[in-house]
Amino acid sequence: MNPSSPTPGSASAPVSARTLREHSAAVLGRAGVPDPEVDAELLLGHVLGVSRGRVQALVVMDAEVAGEDAERLRGLVERRAAREPLQHITGRAPFRSLELNVGPGVFVPRPETEQVAQFAIDALRAIPSPAPVAVDLGTGSGAIALALATEVPHACVYAVENSPEAFIWARRNIDEVGTTNLTPVFIDLADALPQLDGTVDVVISNPPYVPDDAIPRDPEVRLHDPHAALYGGPDGLDVVRTISRVAQRLLHPGGTLVLEHGELQGAAIRDLLTADGWRAAATHRDLTTRDRATTALR
Repeated sequence: MNPSSPTPGSASAPVSARTLREHSAAVLGRAGVPDPEVDAELLLGHVLGVSRGRVQALVVMDAEVAGEDAERLRGLVERRAAREPLQHITGRAPFRSLELNVGPGVFVPRPETEQVAQFAIDALRAIPSPAPVAVDLGTGSGAIALALATEVPHACVYAVENSPEAFIWARRNIDEVGTTNLTPVFIDLADALPQLDGTVDVVISNPPYVPDDAIPRDPEVRLHDPHAALYGGPDGLDVVRTISRVAQRLLHPGGTLVLEHGELQGAAIRDLLTADGWRAAATHRDLTTRDRATTALR
């Protein structure tokens, strides 16, 4: 079988969930998709409108799936085998406690960013003010800003984005979640929010930080994530330099900056921030023990 071979069954004949899962995982595995069994179960769950756990239960029970659903799954598996991101196919991406709308034109939030957001959440929760202020520079889908706004509901959060395509996704997610303490702002981050100068408690950003000549290996990233959300100049730190200046302007003395970055950039970012006058620059590892975030104090 090749990635375009049909799923067992037809539009009229039901197929067992186990057969569908095994066939789909085999197709995805041959296409080089990481964790093909996981994606097979998630795609089947998407077709059936059930959770991955429910799919696993259906597999154990050897339950039958309608032929129409099996045919629909075949088309989705073909798309995933062509390395279209799973999140683009389902239209959804999990982030902490949220399920976000994503698709072409916006960066798909990654699990490692969930831990980066925790640094900002912890900083906000530690502030004695009844209404601490946070700014997410380059919000993309709105993932980080929404996490801050929903998990620290007494905070006032601003989500800054300058990509029209990404801003549409952010507005859609903000509207769907329905939080009232989050303000989306369409503006270049270098010019963001002068009315808040010197009053912000926390600035966080997951900026583009891939060096221009470091082409990502994964086709899902290389072919589908917006280039403006990936590449940050010759050393990957051009946007970080801008954020350092903007955050110095926005934060009050003692305010916290949180930056996500690549695993080899921690030392360079600490040096950059220290040279700009930041205090206590410290780099933190993610759950895979890779350097992932740097924090500093105004």
